[in-house]
Amino acid sequence: MAACAFCEIIAGRTPAPIVLADEHCIGFLDHRPLFPGHVLLTPRSHIDTLMDAPPALLGPLFQNVQIVGRALEEALEAQGSFMAINNRISQSVPHLHVHIVPRNKGDGLRGFFWPRQRYRDAIHEDEIRQAVAAAIARHRQS
Repeated sequence: MAACAFCEIIAGRTPAPIVLADEHCIGFLDHRPLFPGHVLLTPRSHIDTLMDAPPALLGPLFQNVQIVGRALEEALEAQGSFMAINNRISQSVPHLHVHIVPRNKGDGLRGFFWPRQRYRDAIHEDEIRQAVAAAIARHRQS
């Protein structure tokens, strides 16, 4: 099994342009940025997806997302930012990471990168709502 590219960076075996490092997370510039300043923020411990993350990590992880987002806006005079997490699908490195990207009006990035799809009708929308609400209720009980 190949070593995790992010674990190699965290261990210091692979160099990376690090912008944030604390006891919970490490953030570094993406080597294929959407725009200059695109940061990948990842937990130090190997966790595959957001759903696998222990609840105690979520606070520190997302506090760091806020810090990096604010820092990008300040340092790069960006008007805003875009944050995204892929879970399995489109996750090129199977280690939880948040993309934090500086944004400016007219920068060419167009919202979501995939076509939007409508519900067939109001009944279909309600069926989906009920299924999701039931799954949420089950997860809250466990």
